[in-house]
Amino acid sequence: MGLLFRLAEFLLVLLPLVGVIITAVKGFSAGKRRIEQARDADRPVAASGGRSSNPIAQWRSLTRTLEEHSRTDARWLDYELDFTKLLDFPLMTDMRDPLTVGFHRAKLRADLLRPAKAEDLLDDPGAAERYLSAVEAYVTAFNAAETEAKRRRRSDFSREEQQRITRAQTMLRVASDSAATTQERRNAYDVARKELDGLIVLPVATHASIERRVFGEIDGGNTR
Repeated sequence: MGLLFRLAEFLLVLLPLVGVIITAVKGFSAGKRRIEQARDADRPVAASGGRSSNPIAQWRSLTRTLEEHSRTDARWLDYELDFTKLLDFPLMTDMRDPLTVGFHRAKLRADLLRPAKAEDLLDDPGAAERYLSAVEAYVTAFNAAETEAKRRRRSDFSREEQQRITRAQTMLRVASDSAATTQERRNAYDVARKELDGLIVLPVATHASIERRVFGEIDGGNTR
């Protein structure tokens, strides 16, 4: 009888503790599930093969990717439309270099796969995954090419070639200077092109930007 009494007392003490332990375990499990759900909601679509059970998460991922695409385009545009910067880092347009070729190819692929808006890919997981991967490759390739271009600057050119590039920069500044006369600007542009001939091939957009400054204003009425 004494043994049964002591056993009953032990159970009375143990049962509340078991309840506390069960409650704690349930709370831990629920908290873990909430953390995992929150993490999955913010996980890029590419991590799940372009699919997401949460359309909002997929839309956010695609929107972030579109923004990153635009930021990288803007970084390239800084070179493409700024001849001074481009001539400081000529590797960015040197299609003989594998990093430069890789960057331009990656950009072309990302541009071809780019949707007009994130919603356009919500119902096409395969296309969404391809676009996300393309932008990731584009950003990575651009960073690699830019890093190498800044490291090497003009070191691949001889002293004489570097002087030619510097003269070309100076002449292009004159050609873009609205305070210069019509003849001064035309002459400066011609000299710059001769200095760069055989050294650096400027992108079409760069040529167009310079010529708009040189000839656009001249044709628009600046006939001094």
